[in-house]
Amino acid sequence: MTSSLPLLLLDVDGVLNPFAAPACPPGYTEHEFFPGEDPVRLCAAHGPWLHELATRFQIVWATAWGTEANQFIAPLLQIPDLPVIGFPPVPFHPRDKLPPVIRFAGRRPLTWIDDALPPKAHAWAAKRRMPTLLISIDPAEGLTRPVIEQSLQWADDHRRNDQRQT
Repeated sequence: MTSSLPLLLLDVDGVLNPFAAPACPPGYTEHEFFPGEDPVRLCAAHGPWLHELATRFQIVWATAWGTEANQFIAPLLQIPDLPVIGFPPVPFHPRDKLPPVIRFAGRRPLTWIDDALPPKAHAWAAKRRMPTLLISIDPAEGLTRPVIEQSLQWADDHRRNDQRQT
């Protein structure tokens, strides 16, 4: 992964882990990572999807899981360790993700996939000079193939526009 690629900021809970589903969705497996807490639901199909996204993006964890995403999630999805955006200690409000995201993103184009994108994130994206796509996920459904397709198409469009400008 090179820094010339746009960023893809990826949340875990609500995106990879559809915690709001009333039962474990088909294709998902529940994992008991943390005793006394709800199981984490993961879908093996997400691993190949993330590998596909990694051909167009530098994927970065944008999650309260922090480095634990690399410890628990990455091995199960068979993806490499990813960079991590540092967030405040949990619990924190979703709007508290925005300042660290802004610092991390700098002047790079990005797609941000999250189930709790606050209004301030949409306002920031709208006025940002770099191409920015925010994708809201239903935490009862999690990451779907249409979201992957949307992200890949956005990256391809961005690359074509970038090539035209050089």
